[in-house]
Amino acid sequence: MFAKVTLAALLSVMAVPAMAAQCDVTIEGNDAMQFNTKEIVVDKTCEEFTVNLVHVGKLPKSAMGHNVVITKAADKQAVATDATKAGPNNDYLPPNDARVIAHTKLIGGGEKDSVTFKTADLEAGGDYDFFCSFPGHWAIMSGKVVVK
Repeated sequence: MFAKVTLAALLSVMAVPAMAAQCDVTIEGNDAMQFNTKEIVVDKTCEEFTVNLVHVGKLPKSAMGHNVVITKAADKQAVATDATKAGPNNDYLPPNDARVIAHTKLIGGGEKDSVTFKTADLEAGGDYDFFCSFPGHWAIMSGKVVVK
């Protein structure tokens, strides 16, 4: 009456497609000088990775601007220091700074920005950070970039 079914046959019928890597992340910054995450996970199977930044607050960028800057962890403090010197006209980032892997522009309340970068130069297990380079924000608004 009942056909004998092997486990292998059953699994072949129930095959689940492979999950695609997540090649983007959305980060929210607010008027309380906070990001909604402390970690960005970058999958090396993604040729490119996109960081979407959303400022969910109401304050203008001149008062509470946010961006997302990705650097090697060892470069974070030096880039943040140089960013303050670069000023608001440069989104608080030195132009063409080779230490900066990727960055969004500086945005204010209600605004959005995105940056897409190639993952080829990132090393799996490498030590990377992300932070906001607006003066005084980098020490609080920061987190790790985990490359897998």
